[in-house]
Amino acid sequence: MTSSSARREKTDAHEIPVRLSHLLQHCSVGTIVRDSDKLMVVPDISRWDRPGEGRDSRQLRYVDQVRQMLGIDEVLRTPPIATELDGRWTGWIPVQRFPLWTRCLRCGLLHRAPWRQQSDVIHCSKTDCRGALEQVPWALIHERGYLTDVPWHAVAHAVRRNPRQNDCERRDDEAYLRIETEASRRVVCSRCGAANTLPKRWPYPETAWQQPWFQEPPPSPLDEPAWLLEVNNVLVHSTDTRSALVIPPESRIQRGSVVDRLYGSTERRQSISAARNGLQRRIELSKAASEYRCTVADVEKALYEIGRGYPYYGQRLDERELAVGEYQALCQPIPNLRDDEDFVTTHCTTEWQALLSSLDRASFERRVATLVDRLVSVRKLKEIMVLKGFRRAGSIDWPPTPPDIIGNSGWLPAIELYGEGIFFTFDETCLQRWEQEPALRKRAAEFARRYDHQRELYGRDLEITPRLLFCHTLAHLLIRHLEAEAGYPAASLKERIYTASGMAGILIYVAVADEQGSLGGLMEQASPSKFLHLLVGACEAAQWCSLDPVCLRQPGHGPYQLNRAACHACALVPETSCAYGNLLLDRTFIRGDDADLPTLWTPADGEG
Repeated sequence: MTSSSARREKTDAHEIPVRLSHLLQHCSVGTIVRDSDKLMVVPDISRWDRPGEGRDSRQLRYVDQVRQMLGIDEVLRTPPIATELDGRWTGWIPVQRFPLWTRCLRCGLLHRAPWRQQSDVIHCSKTDCRGALEQVPWALIHERGYLTDVPWHAVAHAVRRNPRQNDCERRDDEAYLRIETEASRRVVCSRCGAANTLPKRWPYPETAWQQPWFQEPPPSPLDEPAWLLEVNNVLVHSTDTRSALVIPPESRIQRGSVVDRLYGSTERRQSISAARNGLQRRIELSKAASEYRCTVADVEKALYEIGRGYPYYGQRLDERELAVGEYQALCQPIPNLRDDEDFVTTHCTTEWQALLSSLDRASFERRVATLVDRLVSVRKLKEIMVLKGFRRAGSIDWPPTPPDIIGNSGWLPAIELYGEGIFFTFDETCLQRWEQEPALRKRAAEFARRYDHQRELYGRDLEITPRLLFCHTLAHLLIRHLEAEAGYPAASLKERIYTASGMAGILIYVAVADEQGSLGGLMEQASPSKFLHLLVGACEAAQWCSLDPVCLRQPGHGPYQLNRAACHACALVPETSCAYGNLLLDRTFIRGDDADLPTLWTPADGEG
């Protein structure tokens, strides 16, 4: 398997081209991936590196603040990228065929790893059959993160009706087990006649490995049985992927500057600090100045800044302050902003307020637009995406399995994504007054009660409030509306919702790997006139769904009933776009209803 950027993918039949962002999500460690005619599993990151392939050069620099905010101690490195040099490919990630068992499409006989004896075109070993073989679509999944083949012999002989079946020995090199039909899920032994239907759960074999490529059994006995699932079931694998925006001071780094190069060269700094006298120090400074093509004074200044704590200068953020740090960076104008920085914003609030003053006070546009008190065009941003691990069987009782399985590699796969976006905030006074409505609080409390049943699955402690449900649903409607207005497919757009700790903001952005700059179509929508059209259109879209009244009156649907008035016809977006798994959505928090749920733009008493 080869990882590639968005601009370059290999097409060789023996390789599976994978985008970098996919390698950290649905094609990450432990995933079962499908080629044209094979199923394969992606091994852990200990098998991603080879000697001499520049592992250190892939380390992400200036991400200490991101690591602090995401609660990560490990070094961050990009996955290897496939490159060709003198006819030899490097940077590819090996994959392993899984499941090992195949089924004859003609007679149903099971064969274990027939490709080890046959060519790529594998056939049934039964002389009068010779049917084509296909890997079985089932595997054994344990909620502690383990994956192995179904123990077919044990399953077939679980129900034994005569003594002859007790003496039937397992032979992996012999084709004697048969699946009658894939639909029936009935396994039959052709030697002794034992038969059994595939169960939903089965004890994880004591002799089985933790993973198909990891030759270690589970470290302790497993009290819980494993799940026997189809390989394309969503419960087989789910990633624990986190992301954070690069904000000042890390976004303000001048790459290639003297202080940047000196900061990245520990050896050069040590040689200067180890100078025994003034003369030797001047010699080392001159060497650095010659290497960096600058003056000795420039090197001295760089050393001074590093001594002061460059680039952080004592600033520290923890995981609880991730959203707060991003929100403040988006809200506050950045002084002396340069276009070459990684976080470039243009504040349009003054122009937005001027536009509002020209609107008819009684109009729907004015009532909706008055809710927005800050509008920002994010001309440039950088997002760091990190793979922290994966889960199986949807378990929330066990920690995620780390990308290296045993958790001592010292690094995690991460990528840099570049893009642009729109950010806006809501008037806090209006929000606080609206949130006090008893009917709204009661409806949000029902969401919170349901969310408590699967809080750990998200890996974060969300506070379910009316403002969160309002902002999240509105963000989805904006994404759907932007697909037509900005020319971006909805699957390429993302959301970041800021509603905790007194915040009230939405960031809609696009970010792709290895692409500096952007098309500009999204940030242009932050111009006041275009944004007004976009916002009003999204609020109008919340009023009606083609599946109403069924959609509007939903008591709950989706996992744990965490959606109400939201469906594929009105508010759901591609999974890659949503920060909360297409859950916590309800149009009622935008449109209100005819009973006691008010809209946020409902005039207060005494207003026209």
